[in-house]
Amino acid sequence: MKVKYICVSLCLLVTFFGAGNVTAQNFLLSLNFLTGDPKGEFDDNVENLGFGFSGMFGYHPDASPVMIGGELAFMRYGSETRNEPFSTTIPDVRVDVETSNDILLLHALVRMQGNQGSIRPYLDGLVGFNYLVTQTKIKNEGVEDEVIASSTNLEDVVFSYGAGGGLMIRVKKKSENGSEGSKQTEILVDFRVRYLFGGEADYLKEGSIRRDSGNVEFDITRSRTDLLTFNIGVAFTF
Repeated sequence: MKVKYICVSLCLLVTFFGAGNVTAQNFLLSLNFLTGDPKGEFDDNVENLGFGFSGMFGYHPDASPVMIGGELAFMRYGSETRNEPFSTTIPDVRVDVETSNDILLLHALVRMQGNQGSIRPYLDGLVGFNYLVTQTKIKNEGVEDEVIASSTNLEDVVFSYGAGGGLMIRVKKKSENGSEGSKQTEILVDFRVRYLFGGEADYLKEGSIRRDSGNVEFDITRSRTDLLTFNIGVAFTF
């Protein structure tokens, strides 16, 4: 019942703050820093938080409180870097070996949000996919972006859906008068929280790769991949 009351209250807030004259800005671009907190079975297996970034593009028709769009997000939930000889026959050349555990999240979304006012709460519904991948890369020692070789250790794609809410606060507004009316561009600070239900996936985490005498073994974990995400960033309307 508490969740129901919260959703109804947020809908009323969206309607209240979204009331006003229709403006000409129909598009929204949002760039955010992302933190992901594993939940449920995923939390039992992955102890640390994930960090990454997200980008969203949406279309907001005139006189409608509904926005449709898509979002792409990247989150790293584990990594390990070690320094090793290049090979057993070339021990005097050393390289950095980096193993990373990542999630790529791709979702279509429907957002309820007014397009007027300096304070704009909103509600999101999302559906899409999560791509979980663990990769190992060899890099020149001390050179971050120079990859010599790489290999995908494990990957999986699962269905994902969820909901959330957020708040945008306008910090800058610019109007341009034209023959078709007033055209506005805006910059807003964006705060967002979401719960994403991820399907069962096979994945690796920190410490899941064991190496012994030139052989490698993978301790594969399988579970649901639910996430609670927190986002903060900047949005542009035009």
